[in-house]
Amino acid sequence: MTNEAKSKSAPRQELLQLPGLVAISLYLVLLAGVIVLGVLGHRYPVLFVLFSPLFLAAAAGLLFLLRWAWALALAAVVLLAGFNLWVFATAHIFPALVQGALNFVFFLYLIRTEVRGRLR
Repeated sequence: MTNEAKSKSAPRQELLQLPGLVAISLYLVLLAGVIVLGVLGHRYPVLFVLFSPLFLAAAAGLLFLLRWAWALALAAVVLLAGFNLWVFATAHIFPALVQGALNFVFFLYLIRTEVRGRLR
């Protein structure tokens, strides 16, 4: 195997050792789609569509193990967790509690030293 082939397979091997990053990336892509559909269906304000490219950029960057994408994804899940828990506290909507807890679990995964140590 040549050095070039080894260098191309190394990031993939590192990503496969961190399956949570793939799950978080898929979650962020899903959220970006939900936001676009919500804006088109007039359920969300038009300014919410600005979050979709940020979620997509964070998802793509996480798959390449980039540190800036990690920071962007970490900020996204922390803010979403806080927002969903606030929605549950004010409106008592149970799905908001579940989504807030899921975002908190993603936050705990992202701050692991094993994850932070593999980022470039």
